[in-house]
Amino acid sequence: MHVFEVLADPVRRRILELLGLKEMASGEVVEVIAAEFGITQAAVSQHLKVLRESGFASVRAEAQRRLYSVDVAGLQAVDTWIGQFRNFWEPKLDALATEIARGKRARRNAPITKRSGKRA
Repeated sequence: MHVFEVLADPVRRRILELLGLKEMASGEVVEVIAAEFGITQAAVSQHLKVLRESGFASVRAEAQRRLYSVDVAGLQAVDTWIGQFRNFWEPKLDALATEIARGKRARRNAPITKRSGKRA
């Protein structure tokens, strides 16, 4: 499955958001996702399997629990693909940062004038 097909699903994106916060037991993931999306434990398990097999999540056993966490391999694949477009937007973002700094400097150096009139 292509990485963007994996990320196209809102349930899988939400699971990744949760795992990005902390390592979670599969039961914890099921509890949150079932409450938010109204899907079964089996459906959540399938989403976890897709994330695991596509390199977005890793799992480790701790006694009877399965603990899931984000696997950076999947995110690196996304970053690599997006990287080919960075040269398009980075100069624009740099120019925006320059303009914002100029505006702040202009406001800081502007003379303070008294306001007249009543406030609404």
